[in-house]
Amino acid sequence: MSHSTSDTDARRSAGTPQPAETPTPADAPTPAGPARRRPSAWRDDLVASVIVMLIAVPLSLGIAVASGAPLIAGLISAIVGGIVAGALGGSAVQVSGPAAGLTVIVAGLVQTYGWAATCTIVAAAGVLQLLLGLFRVARAALAVSPNVIHGMLAGVGVVIALSQLHIVLGGQPHSSALDNLLELPGQLVAGHLPSAVVGGLTVAVLISWPRLPRRLRTVPAPLVAVAAGTVLAVVLDSNIARVDLPDAPLDAFAFPRLPQGDWFGILGAVGSLALVAGVESLLCAVAVDRLHRGPRANLNRELAGQGAANVVAGLLGGLPVAGVIVRSSTNVAAGARTRASAILHGVWVLLVVGVAASAIELIPLAALAAVLVFIGLQMVNVRHLRSARRHGELLAYAATACGVIGWGLFQGVLIGMAFALALTVRRLAHVTVEVQPREEGGWLVSVGGSLTLLSVPALHRALSKLPDGGEVELRLNIDYMDHSGIVAVDDWRADRERSGGVVTINELHHQWYGDAMAGRTVPARKPVPQLAFAQSWSATTAATDPARPRDARIAARRLLEDGTREFHRRLAPQVRPLLATLARTGQRPVHLFLTCADSRLVPNLITASGPGDLFTVRNVGNLVPASTTEPDSTIAAIEYAVAKLPVRTITVCGHSGCGAMAALLRPGTADDLPHLRGWLRHGQPSVERMRATAAGSRDELDLLCQANVLQQLDHLRTLPAIDDRVRRGDLELVGGYFDIAAGRMHLLTEAPTGPGTPS
Repeated sequence: MSHSTSDTDARRSAGTPQPAETPTPADAPTPAGPARRRPSAWRDDLVASVIVMLIAVPLSLGIAVASGAPLIAGLISAIVGGIVAGALGGSAVQVSGPAAGLTVIVAGLVQTYGWAATCTIVAAAGVLQLLLGLFRVARAALAVSPNVIHGMLAGVGVVIALSQLHIVLGGQPHSSALDNLLELPGQLVAGHLPSAVVGGLTVAVLISWPRLPRRLRTVPAPLVAVAAGTVLAVVLDSNIARVDLPDAPLDAFAFPRLPQGDWFGILGAVGSLALVAGVESLLCAVAVDRLHRGPRANLNRELAGQGAANVVAGLLGGLPVAGVIVRSSTNVAAGARTRASAILHGVWVLLVVGVAASAIELIPLAALAAVLVFIGLQMVNVRHLRSARRHGELLAYAATACGVIGWGLFQGVLIGMAFALALTVRRLAHVTVEVQPREEGGWLVSVGGSLTLLSVPALHRALSKLPDGGEVELRLNIDYMDHSGIVAVDDWRADRERSGGVVTINELHHQWYGDAMAGRTVPARKPVPQLAFAQSWSATTAATDPARPRDARIAARRLLEDGTREFHRRLAPQVRPLLATLARTGQRPVHLFLTCADSRLVPNLITASGPGDLFTVRNVGNLVPASTTEPDSTIAAIEYAVAKLPVRTITVCGHSGCGAMAALLRPGTADDLPHLRGWLRHGQPSVERMRATAAGSRDELDLLCQANVLQQLDHLRTLPAIDDRVRRGDLELVGGYFDIAAGRMHLLTEAPTGPGTPS
């Protein structure tokens, strides 16, 4: 079990131990506005914006070359993506601009309709994205299988690498990836040596840069690589093709015009461009959310912001805009905190175009193409490929990539989605049926998977092989059963019982078959699983009613019996393999969890752990005696865990509203309980610790509950065996605080002056 803590410097300066903040999930409904600015936010954003601009300029030029668009179009989109998408989008730190993943679509549109008409298609795709964002359908775009998206990016990466490799060698790319592959040997023979040398140096810098010391790597690798290639081209002073910007950038704007041709094809181009650019932006926003702790992205706003940027980019003669993971991750790594960084990066690109155009024209096209070859190969992500294989969707990944390479991006995505759908149908049709003889006679038939009309034939084949007569237990460990499955099971049961057999049906999850036989409505999908120890309302009422002591005893015993039966029926079959392994290998927990005896605390539940994970010690008030001359069960358990088990972390976990702490605040409460009164003396140092800094506070109880945790951590350090291991660094002490009403676990951090309250 692991915990992550947040930066607590500000809280420490305030003198209060605060629980560490928990990162917000990527899809939590957090406001999409900028993060709360600290005094250094503007400085951090300014530095990050300059670093991102240094990456954006060469990449934007290279993508324009790969797309067959005017070079100025890439810079226009970098400016628009930074300013418009940065201001209107739903992510605080995502950076947008021309994306390598869209080059295949744009190149095809330019060849078919021309550049000016392509600008119109880009603007129309932006309008479609804007509408989809306003109608709040961004989440629906993420329904596309991630493996189809990753396969699409891999295919696009191969297409980019094959086409740009020809430019590195001093030639011109062909119209298709297959043609580029077939013509590559001839291009290698007839390659332009100076261009190849410049491209080779650029790739060498990109490969070697991450291996250099961290201080040197503060300068972005693409910038260094392009700069190195440019210097080498100047030194060689040969006939190497270079960036050619127009003398008057404003005169170079290619204002859009209506495309000519098949309108069904044009509408398809608009839809495919809007879909691919939108999904890529949304996936990028979700990925970037995992890199920072600021506000989560508002995906609908992000899609609308991307649409607005594409409308502006299309009208100004720019490439389509999308969220770009390279620039966005660099923005986060550079310390960006708000959307000001993305906006400023667009402003800096605009200034570079207006002021330093002559310097940009020194850049050789071979260097830009080499950067894109490197990026294209990186888009074939081995980690994504392994993930697809691990989840059984390698076929969809490969089909998408091959389709993009062989036929085109839109066709490849359709092929991949078809394969993904086929795999989903296959899973619905897949059912496992295991038949085992029982020691007491009869047969045990275990069914796993989904029992639907597609999997009924497999179940029927297995059941038909059972010999007549005898008892059969049909154990349904399935996640869904439709009407066809219910009918098939019931027909088989009826036929077997008519022939003299005995059938017992046990459903380990929801009672689909039982509900159907009882005339209850069968849910369309699996409900949230219920805990095995869930209890009935009537039993709880009887157990807590002091006027009915006999009924309470009966109800309490019945709860235990019913809970045991429920465990044997539902949970035991699922955890039995793990328990068998633990019985064979013995316990090897790495975490000692010391907490209160309060019945509302369930350690394995609040830590999402299972059998064998925690060595749990519980007592009243989660107290650790500082010193004792008599044997003590708590100290004995800690001593055993530290000496005999591979424990690496000890957590002392308190909770809100602790009764032991309340008794410490009200002397005399436990006078009629002598053993409890004697035990609570170990908590008196916690009271003194709390009152030293927070006397008279209205939240004394909660403050004491937290101060008590920190005090028990100090008590642990009085044990020589623990103190030695902590000093050596092979044992960590952690303070925990569970807010029962909020159902939230916090980590407490030590502070010099006293306790605080959860954030």
